Formats: sequence, structure tokens, C-alpha cells
Amino acid sequence: MTQTLYSFRRCPYAMRARLALASATQPVALREVVLRDKPAAFLEASPSATVPCLVTPDQVIDESLDIMIWALRRNDPEGWLHMPDSGWDWINRADGPFKQALDRTKYASRYPDEDATAQRQQAALFLADLDKQIDGWIFEHATLADYAILPFVRQFAFIDKAWFDQQPWPDLQDWLERFLASSRFAAIMQKYPQWRTGAAVTIFP
Repeated sequence: MTQTLYSFRRCPYAMRARLALASATQPVALREVVLRDKPAAFLEASPSATVPCLVTPDQVIDESLDIMIWALRRNDPEGWLHMPDSGWDWINRADGPFKQALDRTKYASRYPDEDATAQRQQAALFLADLDKQIDGWIFEHATLADYAILPFVRQFAFIDKAWFDQQPWPDLQDWLERFLASSRFAAIMQKYPQWRTGAAVTIFP
């Protein structure tokens, strides 16, 4: 296997990398990393020591969005890259201000100088805008924007699912629920044992 993906099942960044690799049918040797026990091979490969990290014969790709684009440029049978330019704006908003507010809501103890309630409201402003944009999908069909953003909306929703479900975001909530109930989500969320040097190769997808 010429490509190796260091991944962590529950990390939303790693989720979206696996989503694109699966859509593009780009097989990799998957190595499940336990973040509190990072293997030396992973630390040697990843400049940032974060998952996901894709190692190919030509390069190391250390950013999840770059892994998605790498996979889809090789094969994009579902047309995920065929999206309006505004799709990149949605991704940038999700990866920037929304993720920042999400972290300060979910991990409030790490940010004692921040007001977690105010941060949740900041995240909610983005989600309210996204709800207005979604009509089944963010655009006319599923694109990179949907699958780059969905894992983070999932992460935010489960901070307080009862609160999330009460918000006036019906299209967003339906979009997320369809994703969570999909065979696509189930396929990328299979459990794998912690990878150790010398372990048998696990092929994904």
C-alpha cells in the first residue's frame, strides 16, 4: 500500500478526510492513532503531530482539507469539487470563526477568559445562516462543502443535543440527521484497534 493515513476515529478533521477518501475510492493503509499515545512513526511523519496525516510516496499532507482535495482531484465520481466558489467561503467560515466558537463552547474549561454562552451564540449565528442556505444540501447537490462542514456541525450538536434540537434550524437539523443515519457515515466510523509498529495492514475504505 503506497499511501498511509494516520487517523483518529472521533476527530472531525480525520472524519472529513476519510469521507473524501471513501468517496474517491482511494485506498490507504489506515493507522488508528491514540492521541495520548502517539507512535513514533506518526510523530516523524506529521509536521504538526495532528491527525489526519496522509503519507504518499511523493509528499506528506498534514491538513484535512488538503487531503480531501488530493483524493477528489484523483477521482471525483460524485462531483464534490463541482461547487460554486461560495462553497469555499462556507468552508472558511466553518473552519475559522465557527470552529473557534465551537471549541470555546465544548472545551470551556480550557478558555477561562471566554464566556461559553456567548461563544455558543457566536456558533449559532453561523448555523442560522447555514440553515437558510441548505435546501437538502448547501448547493443543488452534495459537494465538498457539505462533507467538509458536517463533522463539525455534528461535534457542535452533541455538546448539548437537546438544546440543538430545539433551535429553529429545520433544514440544518434534517441535513445533519440524514448524514448521521447514512451508510456513508457508518462506513467511516468503523472502529479500528490502535496501530502499533508491525501491526497488520488495515485497508480503508
